[in-house]
Amino acid sequence: MGCSASWTGPPRNAPLMPATSAVEMAGLIDVATTDSRGQEVIHLTPERYLEVAAALRESGFEMCADLCAVDYLHHLDRELPDGVTPERFEVVVNLLSLEHHRRVRLRVQVPEGDPVVPTLFDLYPGSENMEREAFDLYGVRFEGHPDHTRILMPEDWEGHPLRKDYAVGRVPVQFKEAPGPR
Repeated sequence: MGCSASWTGPPRNAPLMPATSAVEMAGLIDVATTDSRGQEVIHLTPERYLEVAAALRESGFEMCADLCAVDYLHHLDRELPDGVTPERFEVVVNLLSLEHHRRVRLRVQVPEGDPVVPTLFDLYPGSENMEREAFDLYGVRFEGHPDHTRILMPEDWEGHPLRKDYAVGRVPVQFKEAPGPR
């Protein structure tokens, strides 16, 4: 016989979600924010990225759940808040606060001419492989990263295959000779 336990939600004494935004919780000023289906999104430049991430870490966002890069080569006219200049690349980071049951997304505009942002490794050690993947597939470098080597592609691979302008080549497929009649 199995047990029939079911989850009934957070414990009665669990802290409620604060009424303030993540920006207010972290004491940040002069950052552009939007809302994406109820999730707070903070739009940044590479220069403010580490400062804002550190402030969010101090205010209780203790987990980096996801980090990836995006190539907007054909969508430089996308909608962004006033004061945010669209760049070709974007680094997107999702941070979680387990204590406050909150999530916040960071969107960092990264210029094509110098695709470099600071590493989050010192604040969020779990971001190491996610940053390596963004470097490997998109060519976005993370300054101060402890191991800036490829993680998915062979070391001698040329280019970054998820860039929109990456030349799609043809890899010849070699078949074994078909067996003769039986």
